[in-house]
Amino acid sequence: MSGQSTETLKEIVSALRLNAAAFIVTIYGDVVVPRGGVLWTGTLIDLCARVGISETLVRTAVSRLVAADQLAGERIGRRSFYRLRSSAEAAFMEAANLLYGPDRPARGWQIIHDPDLRPEDARRQRMGHMSGAVFIRPDRGQPAPDGALVFHAGDVTTAGPLAEFWDLSALREGYDRFMRLFGDLEPGSLSDAGALVARLLLVHAYRMVLLRDPRLPPQHLPPGWNGVEARVLFRGLYLALTPAAHRHIAAGCEGVEGLLTAETEVTNRRHAGLLAAV
Repeated sequence: MSGQSTETLKEIVSALRLNAAAFIVTIYGDVVVPRGGVLWTGTLIDLCARVGISETLVRTAVSRLVAADQLAGERIGRRSFYRLRSSAEAAFMEAANLLYGPDRPARGWQIIHDPDLRPEDARRQRMGHMSGAVFIRPDRGQPAPDGALVFHAGDVTTAGPLAEFWDLSALREGYDRFMRLFGDLEPGSLSDAGALVARLLLVHAYRMVLLRDPRLPPQHLPPGWNGVEARVLFRGLYLALTPAAHRHIAAGCEGVEGLLTAETEVTNRRHAGLLAAV
């Protein structure tokens, strides 16, 4: 790995100010879940050390993830392993579908009436707040919130000022920041280990913005919307980093049965989904 590449990764790490638990979730989502869901603690500590997260912080974060029913631990001999709990799989799969899957156009709008839904909770679910207890989101077949009334309305080809129900300014800034951080990254100058670290940082930074994006139909987005450009950058870099990252996974990341497999059916599906929009 060239000195310039090393400095670029250091700058990205410094700018992101990584939270240990959130970064561990990224590791499991990108590397571990497609390969059986189990990782040796030593590998986890090594991957986190490469981005400046200490062993103490890793163990504290893992304990919190166990308490939150996202991970479960087991010992085999003198080694500890952690696996993804089934209760956490739904959230992981939702994020994976957004990150690696082909774009799913909306087929209209869901208008939701829910007196128990707080506006801040609605924002976390990427809903727009119309007024009172009425919320809106693009209809991609999401299940209705418990106890809510849902009306399916309109066609996404119908123009209108629907973007006003979301605050898109923070999202625009998030995408701009993501592109500034990763726009000069040169995948070909990285070692295999460096490529895996770079890919994890790429996924982590992009996920933090993407999971807040309602993904409005293009005709309802403000002029000059940068989410598409960020998506192209993410997909291009992810695909370019993947061959070297997979070599390091197969050479240096361990599960219960030894070194993890470079590629699986799940990683191949992700690769195909990313290619579909490139």
